[in-house]
Amino acid sequence: MEGTDLFTVSCKCSPMNEVELLIDSDTSVTIERCAELSRKIEAEFDRDQEDFSLMVASAGIGTELQNIRQYRKLIGSSVEVLLLNGIKILAQLDEVTDQGITISYKEKQAIEGKKRKVEVNVVRTYSFDEIKYTKEYLDFK
Repeated sequence: MEGTDLFTVSCKCSPMNEVELLIDSDTSVTIERCAELSRKIEAEFDRDQEDFSLMVASAGIGTELQNIRQYRKLIGSSVEVLLLNGIKILAQLDEVTDQGITISYKEKQAIEGKKRKVEVNVVRTYSFDEIKYTKEYLDFK
């Protein structure tokens, strides 16, 4: 993957020699790129010496983000954030640092002097320690 915008999200190996490589990209990951990477990896190993199963796949929409590069790729996009306290937030990802994220969303809040709740823009920062998961969110409405 050196010299490309591809990067590893995760690599899992089972006791049965089943290898699952999950990749992402700063732009996009096509099936052709997955197949090409799979062929290159397989060419480096000898199946006669040790048999294995290899699956190279793209981290798809709805997959939990696992590294900071995935977060940075989604700045300006809609995300679903589940906090450790159980609160789920649909928001726009505004900023990513090594410590956490800043998101913005609309929320109805009681305003002093108003009878009804008013929709206001909320901007909050959460550390990665407070987040159970973050996923890219597509609204089909």
